[in-house]
Amino acid sequence: MSNQLSTEVEKILPEDIINTLQSGYRVFRGEQEHFDDMVKHGSSLLRKISQRFTPVQIIVGIAVLASVAVVAISKTAEALEDHNTQ
Repeated sequence: MSNQLSTEVEKILPEDIINTLQSGYRVFRGEQEHFDDMVKHGSSLLRKISQRFTPVQIIVGIAVLASVAVVAISKTAEALEDHNTQ
């Protein structure tokens, strides 16, 4: 008999991604009461991702998400600046 523990890989559901993004958006808007939800959903999603992908894939994915977030924030700041000057 083998003494190895069998680990079941949990599926990454669309709800996991949606809940994480919604919580993050609410915290970004200033609703600090949703910070605990964002941490809970984000850590659950990260745990599922770490079971499925290699460390290199995770790092590349996080880098892509970070670059998209930087571009989105800069576009939003630019639009707000243009709106304020008009």
